[in-house]
Amino acid sequence: MRQVRAPVGGVSDLPGNLVGARVLVAGARVTGASAARVLLELGAEVTVTDSSPTQMQALAAPPWADGGLRLATGLGAPPPGTDLVVTSPGFRPDAPLLVAAHRTGVPVIGDVTLARWLDCAATWLVVTGTNGKTTTVGMLESILRAAGVDAVACGNIGLPLLDAVRAGHRVLAVELSSFQLHWTRELNPQAAVVLNVSADHLDWHGCLAEYAAAKGKVYAEGTTAVVNADDEWSMRLAAGRGGVEFTISEPAAGQLGVVGGALIDRAFADPAGRAGNTVLASVADVRPPGPHNLANALAAAALARSTGVGPPAIAQGLRAFTPGGHRGVPVGEHAGVCYVDDSKATNPHAARASLLTRHRVVWVAGGLLKGAEVDELVLDTRDRLLGAVLLGADRAVIAAALARHASNLPVRVVDSGDDGAMMEVVRAAAELASPGGVVLLAPAAASMDMFTDYAHRGRAFAAAVAALGVAR
Repeated sequence: MRQVRAPVGGVSDLPGNLVGARVLVAGARVTGASAARVLLELGAEVTVTDSSPTQMQALAAPPWADGGLRLATGLGAPPPGTDLVVTSPGFRPDAPLLVAAHRTGVPVIGDVTLARWLDCAATWLVVTGTNGKTTTVGMLESILRAAGVDAVACGNIGLPLLDAVRAGHRVLAVELSSFQLHWTRELNPQAAVVLNVSADHLDWHGCLAEYAAAKGKVYAEGTTAVVNADDEWSMRLAAGRGGVEFTISEPAAGQLGVVGGALIDRAFADPAGRAGNTVLASVADVRPPGPHNLANALAAAALARSTGVGPPAIAQGLRAFTPGGHRGVPVGEHAGVCYVDDSKATNPHAARASLLTRHRVVWVAGGLLKGAEVDELVLDTRDRLLGAVLLGADRAVIAAALARHASNLPVRVVDSGDDGAMMEVVRAAAELASPGGVVLLAPAAASMDMFTDYAHRGRAFAAAVAALGVAR
């Protein structure tokens, strides 16, 4: 391997530099393609493997075709002489390729470690948690830009982290999933938050403790830990690290919280150098409304304050923030019933937050529960429900929980497994709803059993609502 240029980081068992390094990239989707592109730019000899012929074909076309990229469909082991494997986050630890790499001593890292290895200049502010990551990172980016900071939201939010690093932004507002964190070493961000932890992706991690441990990697030595005082796991994972807490209740000294209609900072010093009772923003500045988004706003504010951002930019940034799609968005009203798309509620914890902000709800739920249980969700929200319409692979699990804990609730189960099933779902929900009520798509489950992703599911729901209006 030619010794020409070394990355700025230092992970002891990785190659000393990437020029001429033989690197296998596992996965050809967004993250894998980004990693392959950056590695080629750095002079590595890159092979990409994926089990999907469609994904591999995309890399066989320009601009990749003449870039020296090697393609190998569905490898079960790294090719002889491989120096490094960079895995996409969706690859499970028990994937044969990664098991073989471990057995033969080839180091395996994710895109986050590669990005950190290549960049020590930017300030990294990291957000993880079961729910609220994308909203919090979006709020944080908006706040930082309001303060005049060259910042970008990246990671699990759409813009690949490696692309953000190569663009040279001063501050990175980084959303990280538990999958990414599992493959991450030596993260060491300037500040980080675990927003919350509840059962999710247990089919991937094996148990809640392992899932939480992956999230807890953001709380590294020397990192300012931003901690949700209202969440048991956030507190547990940050134990002994000090840091800054936030709560949606009135804050104690050293915390951020809510007093009356204002977000209050009692942790960071005001412009005169005094810690006390700084007003950061109005509760009305936070969109979408609801306790969970107040928590997200406080987390974003704490991360921004840790870099010296002042109160005016907090309020301005929160007001300027545009929420992402499929997060509690009204998509139509018919016969006095409001139809709301919260397809992003892909686990019971998120569905609970969505249901508890509404009354007289016909709940549309179902999909892939990923090992999560729904009994507690039903117990907490059953008084809000007028009925439920269920679809997807784990519809029977949710139906059984409703039968146990809300036996008098009208429930409709849609057994169709194609995209057109959403039309039947919306019609059934309309029959159960009453004027002044809500039909809420808050599935409590992932979408990939029937849809490409949660956005596809949300669009199908909105289209079915629109068709209902025409039919009526």
